[in-house]
Amino acid sequence: MGSLASERKVVGWAAREATGHLSPYTYTLRSTGPEDVVVKVLYCGICHTDIHQAKNHLGASKYPMVPGHEVVGEVVEVGPEVTKYGVGDVIGVGVIVGCCRECSPCKANVEQYCNKKIWSYNDVYTDGRPTQGGFASTMVVDQKFVVKIPAGLAPEQAAPLLCAGVTVYSPLKAFGLTTPGLRGGILGLGGVGHMGVKVAKAMGHHVTVISSSSKKRAEAMDHLGADAYLVSSDAEAMAAAADSLDYIIDTVPVHHPLEPYLALLKLDGKHVLLGVIAEPLSFVSPMVMLGRKAITGSFIGSIDETAEVLQFCVDKGLTCQIEVVKMGYVNEALERLERNDVRYRFVVDVAGSNVEEAAADAPSN
Repeated sequence: MGSLASERKVVGWAAREATGHLSPYTYTLRSTGPEDVVVKVLYCGICHTDIHQAKNHLGASKYPMVPGHEVVGEVVEVGPEVTKYGVGDVIGVGVIVGCCRECSPCKANVEQYCNKKIWSYNDVYTDGRPTQGGFASTMVVDQKFVVKIPAGLAPEQAAPLLCAGVTVYSPLKAFGLTTPGLRGGILGLGGVGHMGVKVAKAMGHHVTVISSSSKKRAEAMDHLGADAYLVSSDAEAMAAAADSLDYIIDTVPVHHPLEPYLALLKLDGKHVLLGVIAEPLSFVSPMVMLGRKAITGSFIGSIDETAEVLQFCVDKGLTCQIEVVKMGYVNEALERLERNDVRYRFVVDVAGSNVEEAAADAPSN
């Protein structure tokens, strides 16, 4: 194992108030615990949730906040009771870094539904310290919440799978939607949606992309391999597609109507909500009653499912479409993501960004 270090100063890029602007920030990591791994961050994906949190869209943000929950790094130190990982391993860290380990979800290995889960950032760890995410040089994480990046998967490609990838894989598995030949809809073609198309196609599904305009048609059909494309404002095309889908994976992270999409579902079809939306959604009950349809939700995926989707992507030859940027570009990247100007996921090259040097004169805690 690497030599156990005491508390250490590290550098991350933090939001300090609700403008969401990130800048270098020096803070102290906890000492390495018995089951902890110390991770040198290599890459970190940028998720739409990072915008929600940094800008306090959900009303619960605490500052200073270092975002980032699609983290790929190298293990540089392990605690004495760590059995799963060794120094030099390339690993991933996702959305949560703690849970109670005693409730029904924890015992069922779906710890993402634990009511006492600890978020990888904007939360408080068991020692009372704030958690900070992957827009930083280093993290300390309990081995339970770490997954090994399999051979054959580049680290920058793996990063978005730790949130976007497992977020679409988990509901397909949990709701029994993995059978070849199913007809699925992917609503919204962003970071999560583009992985939805790829994962569903790899499972042998007929995939329809549903979008608010036709501007992504060529991307969806020619580049991602979707079988059909629906413009939600085209009433004639939407009517022709009624009762045609077994499921819809709804990735839209802003308020939107549900009824136009519920009409697309077959008997017993499922509309799965994945976007974080702070406003109530509405529908008239006959839309679900008359087709025994279900509106449900799913939240990221378990650690086991994360390992599964990483291997699934290796086995199927799936890759994310990413734009790699340096940490100094992160604010521009967040602005571009907010206006949907990315195809399809930003990944920050943290290790190649010299974040330590950038913070020589930065404020610290």
